[in-house]
Amino acid sequence: MVTNPARVCAIGVMAKTPQPGRSKTRLCPPLQPDQAASLSAAFLRDTTETMAAAARAAPIQPYAAYAPLGLEAALRSHLAPGTELVPADGNAPMPPGVDGFGRCLLHAVQGMLALGHKAACVLSSDTPTLPVHRLIQAAVVLLAPGAEGRAVLGACDDGGYYLLGVTAAHAGLFTDIAWSTDSVAEATRDRARRLGLELIELQPWYDVDDAAALARLLAETDDGAAPWTRAALQRMGLRGVLAASAA
Repeated sequence: MVTNPARVCAIGVMAKTPQPGRSKTRLCPPLQPDQAASLSAAFLRDTTETMAAAARAAPIQPYAAYAPLGLEAALRSHLAPGTELVPADGNAPMPPGVDGFGRCLLHAVQGMLALGHKAACVLSSDTPTLPVHRLIQAAVVLLAPGAEGRAVLGACDDGGYYLLGVTAAHAGLFTDIAWSTDSVAEATRDRARRLGLELIELQPWYDVDDAAALARLLAETDDGAAPWTRAALQRMGLRGVLAASAA
């Protein structure tokens, strides 16, 4: 753990302990439940390794914002060294209108800021090839002088977002959002405007939640990105799986 969190940006990947039938279910089919769980574990390792690399270049503390409680030992085995845990199961008291996945996101932000960090970001676990510099950029923006009224958004190609960073736990950013739809990022922009926040946007990226995204992931890992994910894809012979599903 960092010795002076007040000068550090916390970044927490939203992490579910990988379990067949509970992990990356939107990828089934074409994957089988055990394959989806293996891929989830690889995503977590690559994402937390990216976070660790960012922490070597900027004042960042990596976290796994996790659920369910009680499986911490199993989760730790899938995380890069130096990744701390913070609960994010959404069971903390929440304001009206904060529902579904928004409860987990706000719970994570509240937990990281309660540890004394100047800023906190929540990060998708579905972006194993996300470039390190995106995380560094988010931290720099949020730690800059005068950033108290600022937020950072990294939108996804499908209308969601891969990163949201804040300097305070603004419940309004998570209120009345239709989660898992293509309106999430735009609704978040609207909430930021209503709160009077200065919203800084990172370059878009993509998350891996369907066969088309899996095909893109295969191409990127062929170029050396996300080594843990690449190894998992090779073990499960994903090219054949995708070819069979398209036939």
